[in-house]
Amino acid sequence: MEDSGTVTGEHIHSAEPTVVAVDGPAGSGKSSVSLATARKLGYGFLDTGSAYRALAWFANREGVDREDAAAVLDLFPRFDFAPALNADAPVVSVNGIDATAAIRTPETTASVSAIARIPGVREFFNSGFRRRVASSGMPGVIVEGRDITTVVFPDAPVRILLTADEAVRAVRRSAEHVPTQPSAADTADTARQLRARDAADSEVVDFMNAAEGVTVVDSTTLNFDETVDAVITVIRAQAVKEKA
Repeated sequence: MEDSGTVTGEHIHSAEPTVVAVDGPAGSGKSSVSLATARKLGYGFLDTGSAYRALAWFANREGVDREDAAAVLDLFPRFDFAPALNADAPVVSVNGIDATAAIRTPETTASVSAIARIPGVREFFNSGFRRRVASSGMPGVIVEGRDITTVVFPDAPVRILLTADEAVRAVRRSAEHVPTQPSAADTADTARQLRARDAADSEVVDFMNAAEGVTVVDSTTLNFDETVDAVITVIRAQAVKEKA
């Protein structure tokens, strides 16, 4: 694969958007690490999970049973959603309403897996993600979520599986929801939620194992900044390889 891009400081420029695909289990830090990496490189950022969350929130708002696939698919004609790629302002808008905070509520979170298991929903969003990235006009876009490295962008020049031990992921996720130091009970409950989420989602996609050509970044012993640096190292190594 030929590459006409150059690496200058924190920015990697290319004639076409460089896609960095990031997969990983729940609580692995995909969103926060990908967002920070995008900001540092001057890339766009696409949180694919926000699309499923937005549809889950809209379905709940419309009183649609998320287990009714036909009813959920019928929502698309009146579901106006375009994923924002601006890493400095990752706003989620549904039908002109700012739903950035609403899609992160426990009620919405509990609905996401059922929505994401509907094949037609995944097909609709996946094709939309590809079009959005291709027309972004950005030097690159970091795309994170589930099955990104294998289904959504299997030919991306950079594909990363971001992971960490379950116990570490549980502690980190607990800390996001508990202002003070999370208790052992908080962490145990979070671990159960992560296992349940991964088990449900793994019925549809494989995001726990790295496919051929996917680089594993294990953040078990890394802090946040070190994890971001590790991801950037993978991106830069690939850029150098393609220029050789």
